[in-house]
Amino acid sequence: MDDSEIEALSFEAALAQLEEIVRGLETGAAPLDESIELYQRGDRLKRHCEARLKAAQARIDQISVDAQGQPIGTTSFDAG
Repeated sequence: MDDSEIEALSFEAALAQLEEIVRGLETGAAPLDESIELYQRGDRLKRHCEARLKAAQARIDQISVDAQGQPIGTTSFDAG
């Protein structure tokens, strides 16, 4: 799976793949070369998940609240 395929994944799909890789590496059943490839793919998935979480947090931070802490609207956010 190349980086463009990973970028197209939702957070949930990337996390599920990352969890699968971790389980596979924990068993130690894969040969060394395959384990290295799995680790590298897992690292790319982890970075993708972190970026998606950071973007979501930035969107949440843009929500405006009134004096009582109630949401009153949002401000535009440019993740670019």
